Amino acid sequence: MKKAKSIDPKLIATALDYAKLVDYQDGAIVSRAIIDKEVGTVTLFAFDKGQKLSTHSAPFDALLQVVEGQGLVIIDKKEFSLQAPAAIIMPADIRHGVRAPDRFKMILTMIREK
Repeated sequence: MKKAKSIDPKLIATALDYAKLVDYQDGAIVSRAIIDKEVGTVTLFAFDKGQKLSTHSAPFDALLQVVEGQGLVIIDKKEFSLQAPAAIIMPADIRHGVRAPDRFKMILTMIREK
């Protein structure tokens, strides 16, 4: 049976402080789905220092927003050093990756076109 896509009910109609919704973990990337629907997702990530998401591409546009600290975003071999509260759009079908020179948190919003 396929998992139902949803919104975390504890977060509905609540003022959110993204940085407090996920904790750092030594040597890891921690993620928490805020919204997970067919039309798109909103996921919060906490990167420990030195962690990375390998370069890849996705078939959908995504908006990456730094909510705490500073991260390095690579889009089509170009590097962007982003510090909270900066954001960047990662276009569909273009290779991109994320690295954490130091601990940082980000929110990733992906919109799926039909």
